[in-house]
Amino acid sequence: MIAPLQKDSALLADIHFATEPALWWLGQSGFLFRNDSHFALIDPYLSDSLTEKYAGTKRPHVRLTERCVDPARLGFVTVVLSTHGHTDHFDRTTLRAIAGAENRTERLHLIPPAANLDRARAMLSDLDVTFTGVDSGQWSCAAGFSIMALPAAHPELARDGEGHELFLGYIIEVAGRKIYHSGDTLWHDTVVRQATAAGPDIALLPINGNDPSRGVAGNLDGDEAARLAATIGARVAIPQHFDMFAFNTATPESFEKRCTELGVVSRTLRCGERWDIAKAPAARS
Repeated sequence: MIAPLQKDSALLADIHFATEPALWWLGQSGFLFRNDSHFALIDPYLSDSLTEKYAGTKRPHVRLTERCVDPARLGFVTVVLSTHGHTDHFDRTTLRAIAGAENRTERLHLIPPAANLDRARAMLSDLDVTFTGVDSGQWSCAAGFSIMALPAAHPELARDGEGHELFLGYIIEVAGRKIYHSGDTLWHDTVVRQATAAGPDIALLPINGNDPSRGVAGNLDGDEAARLAATIGARVAIPQHFDMFAFNTATPESFEKRCTELGVVSRTLRCGERWDIAKAPAARS
């Protein structure tokens, strides 16, 4: 099993004593953001829900990377974003632990796609949570963060029966930088156009690819992720959605090589590693 760079008390100490706005990769598509004294999470998967669900099946979801922190210790987080309803992005066990953490001093604000709003309320109905469902183009302001939803194609743009989008990405503004988390997505003209218009400085992009024959469907591979970062004008690209499950992972080498060729700074993080957001140059005009 892959050991996080930092975990548990060491990771929490790094989060609390960081002096600059920063982000931490928590594995898979999960990131934690610090903006002054405010903390937000996106797509935290900090349980063994999928390992338990798929135990004894033809596609076991055994963790490759050790969990970096118990979500019950994240009561200081006041905003959680979810890009879509798949368990590694919208995990009931993780969300309940965060919302019900003993050290919680403020109500949790959960922002999922509007298509998942009823599901979110049902899974957390007994806990003190504020819910805001969003579709692409909508802005939210929560606990020191400005957030805009963007479309994602996983593997296509899709809506529920009420017209709400099933898959989203987000722009999160931290310390004057726009961070684009694409969610799970393939290359799509609408995704590219709207992400470009948003003007991101930093892009957090999946690299595990699209191969339905092995149960991997609906994500960019390393080359595509690098090209997307360059196309939308991001100056820094950070890979995600790898090193969690053996059947659904990739290595970042091709992503890093292509970023270099395209003039994009790549920064591959280890699970639990911090990256200071102010290191990112402003986006190209």
